[in-house]
Amino acid sequence: MKSVFQSIQDFSTDELSLLDDLITFRTLKKGELLLTENQVCNEIVFIKKGILRSFFYNHKGDEITNCFAFENEFMASFASFITGEKAEENVQALVDTELQILDRKALEILYQSGFNWQETGRKLTEIEFVNLNKRMISFQKLSGAQRYEELYNNHQKYLQLIPLQYLASYLGITPRHLSRIRKAVF
Repeated sequence: MKSVFQSIQDFSTDELSLLDDLITFRTLKKGELLLTENQVCNEIVFIKKGILRSFFYNHKGDEITNCFAFENEFMASFASFITGEKAEENVQALVDTELQILDRKALEILYQSGFNWQETGRKLTEIEFVNLNKRMISFQKLSGAQRYEELYNNHQKYLQLIPLQYLASYLGITPRHLSRIRKAVF
């Protein structure tokens, strides 16, 4: 986690050492839920090892995967974390996963400690916004095959670990269509 923060902002050793007393650790077994719908999200997690997925149920009761997060990435129900309202989604480990956690109180301590942490929070929020915007636009501009190709190019090593039904749901296509795409394109 420290190296990711350092890549975003030029921190002193003392500023980074604040994390030592604030980070907690948790492991999740494959299939275990980190967060369930209607809980308030009070922590941001950093994936040291593993894969998390965020999903919800649509009006028909179908499970929709809306996000994956991989090693060296952050994950939270960001809307719930920011507003303090109940989460609309569930967060689940797809494989055995090791997490580093910053809870709301720890994040506030970091923000109060100085400008660099505030600036890092702003930059991470901007990154999340841009990612969300790109995902939204990809559903309006790209085909399922193009969305798969983008995921393939950016996270190829993980595709073997993600069950096809979750991957298809994330791409907005049926598992059958995903199988055709995989055979035709790759």
